[in-house]
Amino acid sequence: EVLLTSPTGKSSTLRMHPGAPGSDSWHVRALLSEIGEYKFCIRAFGDDYETWHHNAQVKLEVGVDEELMMLEGVALFARAAAEKTRSKENAKQLIAIAEILGDASKSAQDRFAAIDSADLKKLLFDEPIRSIVTLSDEYVIKCEREYAGAAAWYEFFPRSEGASGNFVTAAKRLPEVAAMGFQILYMPPIHPIGKSFRKGPNNSLTAGDQDPGSPWAIGSEVGGHDAIHPDLGTEKDFVAFVKKAKDLGLEIALDLALQASPDHPWVKSNPEWFTTRADGSIAYAENPPKKYQDIYPINFDNDRDGIYLEVLRVVKHWIGLGIRVFRVDNPHTKPVNFWEWLIGEVNAEFPDVIFLAEAFTRPAMMHQLGKSGFQQSYTYYTWRNSKAELEAYLNELAHESADFFRPNLWVSTPDILTEYLQFGGPAGHKIRALIASMAGASWGMYAGYELVEAVARQGAEEHIDSEKYEYKPRDWKAAEKSGRSIAPFITKLNDIRNENAAIRQLRNLEVHYSDDSAILVFSKNLAAEHTSNGKPETIIVVVNTDPHAIRETTVHLDVGRAGIHADEFEVVDLLTNKKYDWSAHNFVRIDPRDVPGHIFKVTKIK
Repeated sequence: EVLLTSPTGKSSTLRMHPGAPGSDSWHVRALLSEIGEYKFCIRAFGDDYETWHHNAQVKLEVGVDEELMMLEGVALFARAAAEKTRSKENAKQLIAIAEILGDASKSAQDRFAAIDSADLKKLLFDEPIRSIVTLSDEYVIKCEREYAGAAAWYEFFPRSEGASGNFVTAAKRLPEVAAMGFQILYMPPIHPIGKSFRKGPNNSLTAGDQDPGSPWAIGSEVGGHDAIHPDLGTEKDFVAFVKKAKDLGLEIALDLALQASPDHPWVKSNPEWFTTRADGSIAYAENPPKKYQDIYPINFDNDRDGIYLEVLRVVKHWIGLGIRVFRVDNPHTKPVNFWEWLIGEVNAEFPDVIFLAEAFTRPAMMHQLGKSGFQQSYTYYTWRNSKAELEAYLNELAHESADFFRPNLWVSTPDILTEYLQFGGPAGHKIRALIASMAGASWGMYAGYELVEAVARQGAEEHIDSEKYEYKPRDWKAAEKSGRSIAPFITKLNDIRNENAAIRQLRNLEVHYSDDSAILVFSKNLAAEHTSNGKPETIIVVVNTDPHAIRETTVHLDVGRAGIHADEFEVVDLLTNKKYDWSAHNFVRIDPRDVPGHIFKVTKIK
């Protein structure tokens, strides 16, 4: 049995069921409905009724020790009835059973048959007769709100929204983001930007008077991480922006970038928080050959307590202004124990706060950040483009690391523009969004993706004229009017996600086979007991990963792993509303320039 205690102290006992014969495994499913830390332990025991019942049955069948087994039954049920923890009604029933077994006027076989009923088995399943009770260690499991595990993210720079680029003009974009079906809007740092060594367009070393600089070069004489850039507005404007987003069903995610420009107040107040080099200068950020002269990394080893407490203060400041989601910049370059401490401190007081790790680094470090408390993480998805790469990676995310690593499949960022997107055109952008939104419990995209912005800086996997270093106003309405926007397709994907709970899961992803090297096939299933309408839900995704060619092939489904217990069934394509009769083996033809894939929902078992 699992002895479960909820965050509010509610206790429940869940009886476990044996697994496959010979596996010595026991299983139970528990629905966690409160946000916070659950505690549980496993109670193992000898089931004395089942033991006696088995022994009595086999002996009566061969006429051995018949009366002795009846006497042992009388003793067993009498002892159980006397247990103080047993309900009075249950005790009365057990005494009645003992009396039947002790009635010597009837044969042992008749007495045993009289008590061998389904009602008794249920009675003793609900309140077993236990012996040799043993408890495991106590375990803790964190139950977090849905957006910690499943949400659609959108990123934009508020300074690029509107002619003046502030919270008031950016708020006008919010209805369109919400209408596309996104739930979380992430903004790069909104703090004052330093002027010393400010970067110009395309990361150039010379900035003009009108160049805004990189938002990640945080801090000026106006303030630091707890301040708002004056060009964006006031704290009152920010609170109004957050409120409008909330009214539209959007949550605002802030960037938590623990670094400073040379003009940050910390440089004067706490110079020990940075690394001083042999020549007396403060070390700026480098990732050779890249140099970030406008940014000073923080040295957490110099003043552990001071830095820890200051960051906690900053995070709580923004929580006080209505923020419950933080996207953390480069967390792998900070101490892991710092994140474990910070997230633990914050979630103990605010269990609904979510931290997303922007960590494109070694797998072990990415996984360790998840184990340290990060609710979500960026992934290698942007560089997994072929069918073979995707099959291997999706299997890893869904089945190998899912216990401690929640992936968020971003199709693009201001820093990443892969060759696939550079040369894939609208079809390539649709393909990547389709896979991310259907395979990922969480997925995200950077503004401009829906406009198929795909021109790279020469020799780099980055956008030319990067928005990181300059304003980039866009004419969204003109793009949609001319048909250049794939926003309607993005909206359809998010609508499908929001209407089908199976898609917003991770561990239920199963990869299937196709005869073509570019046709990716996977399914997601949710059993009836886990859906709101009490009906099982199965989604089958078939997508052409080649944005340049029509592909024809046969798809081979493992119907059992897909949760389909039939040879033939009916599906509806949620992208086109067309219905098909399907089986384990099906022909498909996919033109990526039209619709790059199918999202089938099983509607009828034949």
